[in-house]
Order: sequence, then structure tokens, then C-alpha cells
Amino acid sequence: MSANSQQKKFYALNMFDVVDLGKYLAYFNRLPEVAPKYGGRMVAFGRFRDNVTGDLAPRQVLFLVEWESEEAFNSFRDDPDLADLHPLRENGTASYIWQTFDGSDMSDPTGVSLDDVLAVLKP
Repeated sequence: MSANSQQKKFYALNMFDVVDLGKYLAYFNRLPEVAPKYGGRMVAFGRFRDNVTGDLAPRQVLFLVEWESEEAFNSFRDDPDLADLHPLRENGTASYIWQTFDGSDMSDPTGVSLDDVLAVLKP
């Protein structure tokens, strides 16, 4: 078992179109303070470039957030103290996709073994 197979992470993939920049920025401006309190850390973001293959309609924006655990993600999503935060995201975006994934920490990809990859590929 590689070291990475012991470092499981929980990821949230966010893809969306911006429809109200002001509302989305109000949401996003609070994230650096709020998300870490719930175990969240943004690891990547980007703007749509090209639809290479696949049947999913393109979205303008992608964010990938790493969470300490599924429980940490759920606490961020469900905390009533953040009831005013999530509507800013919801009302500032359209065609929102929010999917979660289990994964390995890839900060050192040399530690990834074939067993780690097979564990992701098997049902």
C-alpha cells in the first residue's frame, strides 16, 4: 500500500455559468475566511477553454475544492450559520454542477501505486 492510499481526500467539483457577477463575488469573497473553518481548501480553478470530448454541456467556470472529509463538506453545506451564504452562489450562477469524489492526495504523484489507481477504477 502506498503512502497516498492512506491519505484519502474528499473533493467537490463545481462547474457553472455566472449569471450575476455581483452575487457570486459576494459569495466568493467570504470563502477564504469560511471554507477553511470547515476543512475546505481550493486546489484549482479555471475558465472553460475547449470541449475536447464528452456529452456534458460546457460550463464557463470550474472550481475544485479539497475537503478534509465528507463530514467536513457536509458541515459547510448544511450549517444554518451559512444560510445567507449559499443563496449568493445559487443566485449568482446557472447550470450548476456540484459533484463530490473520493480521491488520493496527489501533491506527490510519485507515491501513487497501481493499486491506488485500480481502487479508483473498480466499481
